[in-house]
Amino acid sequence: MKFNQLNLKKELQEGLEMMGFNNTTPIQEKTIPLILEGKDIIACAQTGTGKTAAFVLPILSLLSEQKKNNSVKAIIITPTRELAKQIDMQIEGFSYYTNSSSYPIYGGGTGPEFENQKQALVKGTDIIICTPGRLLAHLKFDYFDTNAINYLILDEADRMLDMGFYDDIIKIVNKLPKKRQTLLFSATMSNAIRKLAKSILFQPKEINLAISKPARGIKQSAYLAYDKQKVKLIRELLLQKKHEKQLEHVLIFASSIKSVKEIKRTLNKSGFRASEIHSGLDQNSREETLRNFKNKKIKVLVATDILSRGIDIKGIELVINYEVPFDAEDYIHRIGRTARADKTGEAITFINENQVKNFMNIEKLIEKDIKKIPLPNGFEKGPIYKFIKKVKKRKFWKKNK
Repeated sequence: MKFNQLNLKKELQEGLEMMGFNNTTPIQEKTIPLILEGKDIIACAQTGTGKTAAFVLPILSLLSEQKKNNSVKAIIITPTRELAKQIDMQIEGFSYYTNSSSYPIYGGGTGPEFENQKQALVKGTDIIICTPGRLLAHLKFDYFDTNAINYLILDEADRMLDMGFYDDIIKIVNKLPKKRQTLLFSATMSNAIRKLAKSILFQPKEINLAISKPARGIKQSAYLAYDKQKVKLIRELLLQKKHEKQLEHVLIFASSIKSVKEIKRTLNKSGFRASEIHSGLDQNSREETLRNFKNKKIKVLVATDILSRGIDIKGIELVINYEVPFDAEDYIHRIGRTARADKTGEAITFINENQVKNFMNIEKLIEKDIKKIPLPNGFEKGPIYKFIKKVKKRKFWKKNK
């Protein structure tokens, strides 16, 4: 479907045309008309399918019909500050020809930044994009009048529940007008998500698209390797990609900060422009690293799961999982950083002897056997791809009569 076939406001349509947005994605085609009709929705779609535009565009269109005043009209709640900033930038682009305003509100800043957030709430920015904890901090005071809020959007709702924000979300909802439109977007549809939806949505329309399936454009493969082989294997693979002139944008996921630092050191010694991002860095360092990666000043970024969801960086060609994610759903989110917006990409996973069963669970979930590639020349043989159930040894005594 074309965007111009939707009932979006003329000024919003002009902005889309200027940005080169012509065709909707499936999630946008199904959700935008329902949101424009004022329906509550619960929408589930895989990472990289255009969920942000699916709720931002209709909300901007609806806001353009309302009188401008000094009040917050829409709240978008998201799990991380990185995602809050990203959504704010997208709103800024989409609303170029409208008079709508937005402001990101998240923790980790200075006193003056908290004051700036307060002023955005008091003076009435149309849309605020916030993390749950920081919004609750502002709601403790009397200066934030929530009576004019017509729209509540929960983005990456499953991730917020994983991070323990269920109670915070309920506290926020209880401070908002009961008569409002609520939209819940999630990459998965767990029982916890359904419980939350039942608590805060009114007769919602449900939309499910390609749940828990990687994008078709991702070439997936795996290596069976012992932990002691993995850092050297990353180095060998990237040297090969560099020789083939296929190395432009690489994202490596590791589960621990220690592994992140070790991988980064090894790659830098080998002449790669690599950097790291994890929860141990302050916010300014993380934002600068992301900017440098987006601008390709950094070719290789080694990260913990802080980047596995919600960060939209165009042109990532290769994602490497240094180890198999424990949760099969996390595998989807990690490799979803590549092959975004109908592009192609590659995802490689390293499997040690203790992670075979977890990887089998991933293959079962995505209903696909992923190719296992032999280790390069010069490497000792890795583990076998076979799950061996460990049986605890028990001693039995025969009672003598």
